[in-house]
Amino acid sequence: MTDDERKDQQSDGAGQGNGRVNPLVNGDIHGTPDATLGGYFREHSRPPAFEGLDGEPYTVSIEVEKTGDLRAPYQGYLVFPRWASTGLGVIGHLETPTLLAGPNPQEVMGRLGALPLVQVKLLLDQAIDRSRTEPRD
Repeated sequence: MTDDERKDQQSDGAGQGNGRVNPLVNGDIHGTPDATLGGYFREHSRPPAFEGLDGEPYTVSIEVEKTGDLRAPYQGYLVFPRWASTGLGVIGHLETPTLLAGPNPQEVMGRLGALPLVQVKLLLDQAIDRSRTEPRD
């Protein structure tokens, strides 16, 4: 594969060659095995930790649930446990909406595990923003 073909394959815009790298196509944007969510779990045997835009500490977990949709019977999303500032307990959590669906739990877990950590952080910050604007029960 030539360099131009590689750039086209990795560009967002479905191969239009606009030169912007799509981290969902090339998930290992930092060249390290722990730059993706699944890679981080494999390399460190623990979830990554983030500071949310609210200044609070969070970790992340991948969740997969069975659905009633026969074409895509499993769906996946991320849960962000919020930790006490001392780190001695979980005091809340946030969730993403369903991010994707697939034919089996392994595929859904694998696809969510391929998310770059920078994308996971963005999803956390979006969940924080949603929690600020959604009505509470």
